[in-house]
Amino acid sequence: MALASVAETEAMLRERLIPIEAYRAHLDTGEFLSDWLTVDQEMIDRFAAATHDYQFIHVDPARAKAESPYGGTIAHGFLTLSLLSTLAYDALPGVIGTKMGVNYGFDKVRFLNPVRVGTRVRGRFRMIGLTERAVTLQTSWDAAVEIEGGVKPALSAQWITVAVLEPPAE
Repeated sequence: MALASVAETEAMLRERLIPIEAYRAHLDTGEFLSDWLTVDQEMIDRFAAATHDYQFIHVDPARAKAESPYGGTIAHGFLTLSLLSTLAYDALPGVIGTKMGVNYGFDKVRFLNPVRVGTRVRGRFRMIGLTERAVTLQTSWDAAVEIEGGVKPALSAQWITVAVLEPPAE
């Protein structure tokens, strides 16, 4: 499920477009699950390079094994948070006529469990709020990043996204 380009991302999003009426029907109903995604050391190292966060528990496997309680390296909490986007591309519907989507923010984020290197994670999402405006949809999601085989998720968040829509035909 790892997306590697704008074209792949847009193709994934196009596959999940639904009419606005069907989108509204998801409010306070079922959950959406993404596929599993492996968090490997290469991903962690690339995130460390992008954010300049080289704490040893993330990038030094030998030292993390010897000195941390995790038995090896773990993903940055903010890496886990940023994975919500790709997990959402795999799981969440979009609305026909959407020009682009943007992150609006979070009302709550909690890092509940470390993501050890080599672990698979997936997203679990439930629509809990929807505000419709002339050319935008603001959606609130209960979101979690689950760890395969884990009891507690790695992350729990209330995530707010905005879809910018094509203007209605006159």
